[in-house]
Amino acid sequence: MIREVGPACEQEGPDPSRSIAARLARLEANNAVRAVATRYFRLCDALGPTTQMDELGDLFAQDAVWEGKGRYEEAFGRHEGRDAILAMLGSYATSGHFILNAHYLTSEDIVILDDRTAMASWQMLQVSTYHDGKSDFRSASLNLEFAVRDGSWRITRFVTQAIFSRAVGPWNDDTAISVPTASTITLENEDTEK
Repeated sequence: MIREVGPACEQEGPDPSRSIAARLARLEANNAVRAVATRYFRLCDALGPTTQMDELGDLFAQDAVWEGKGRYEEAFGRHEGRDAILAMLGSYATSGHFILNAHYLTSEDIVILDDRTAMASWQMLQVSTYHDGKSDFRSASLNLEFAVRDGSWRITRFVTQAIFSRAVGPWNDDTAISVPTASTITLENEDTEK
């Protein structure tokens, strides 16, 4: 979803006085912001010794802030500056902390404030299995701010606040995946013919 802010946005529908170029620039900004967030989580899904930490760092402005709120305040703390953020994220990468990690984002709301700044929020679900064999299922509210720095959209503020967390059994096991076989397909076809 793309939302605009300011007095010109109080009317219904797109402002016909805005140029197509300006509207296109806003769409491109929206997609760029989404791409930065998506890349961050894809890298975090595979966070480990082979993670390209330079690429992860490039997603943040030099003066960015990353912080946990609520239950996450104690767990993750607050990190100011790209180097501090990378040190925190790097501690998960070098320790082999995750065996399995997957983030799912929903309820996206991106607001392009102007041609150089934006804010966005998502609801996140995360499933993880850790090196100690424990697994959990979590949800968090994410609020991010972005700005164009050095010619690219970058995260300037990343806030994650826990909604819930629940310990679960292992997410992945060796159970065979159920797929149709020739005999089950034949039986199903026979049943429908009767």
